[in-house]
Amino acid sequence: MPRFHRSFLLLLLCLLPGLGHAAGKCERLVATGNPEYPPYLWRDPENPKQLIGANADLLKQIAKELGLKVEILYTGPWSRAQDEVRTGRVDLIAGAFLTLPRLETMDYVHPAFLETQSVVWVKRDRAFPYSGWDDLRSHTGGTLVKNSFGQAFDQFARENLKLEEVPSLTQAYQKLLLERTEYVLYERYPGLVLADTLGMADDLVALEPPISSEGLYLTLSHNSACNDPWLRGQLAKKMTELVAAGVPETLLQRNLERWKALQMQPVATPE
Repeated sequence: MPRFHRSFLLLLLCLLPGLGHAAGKCERLVATGNPEYPPYLWRDPENPKQLIGANADLLKQIAKELGLKVEILYTGPWSRAQDEVRTGRVDLIAGAFLTLPRLETMDYVHPAFLETQSVVWVKRDRAFPYSGWDDLRSHTGGTLVKNSFGQAFDQFARENLKLEEVPSLTQAYQKLLLERTEYVLYERYPGLVLADTLGMADDLVALEPPISSEGLYLTLSHNSACNDPWLRGQLAKKMTELVAAGVPETLLQRNLERWKALQMQPVATPE
């Protein structure tokens, strides 16, 4: 065959719909998330560059069933982790609430795999009357940088509350105990687990009712090189199957026991 015809044929094959895409299908995903989020996510004490927990186990199971490789990496505080996914340097967030700003930069994998409540944490001996959002207006609170508690509460907070943002929950709790803030907003389960780990459980209490109850989702960056219709569809299909089978709840309980067991052992300080 003449060289010109061979070149033309190769060019034509490359332009055929779907052929080049099938050959280059993404086989490796990189995920991240909130590193202060036990039993959902936390840094692996044996490999601090990795995140482990219920969310990580769920994502690994999905990836395995799809024939994909996945790494769940520690990329810094929760605010930085979100930036890494927003820019596409990391493909996925392994657990995030649905908010309008995130919808502008990420696709959400439906359905949500777990529901989690966010509450008002106060110093036990400095609790104040509280029955709902409006009772927070006259108090100074703390939260994590770029944290969310659902679209409705986030908007209320922006318009009505005085919130001081810090990179980590440990810092937020420390400021609360030093009475530099009057409350901390964080999720009930991870907040309680981390308070117990830090030896603060007797000093802190969660006020009722919760400020919100939101679903946790996998999110896929719009800027990820792996974000395509095939992957979005397969992630949603597998997530639907696993949620219907109760797998996320099983992984959550397993990782709660895993976290408790780790607290009984000497843990190396993450670098």
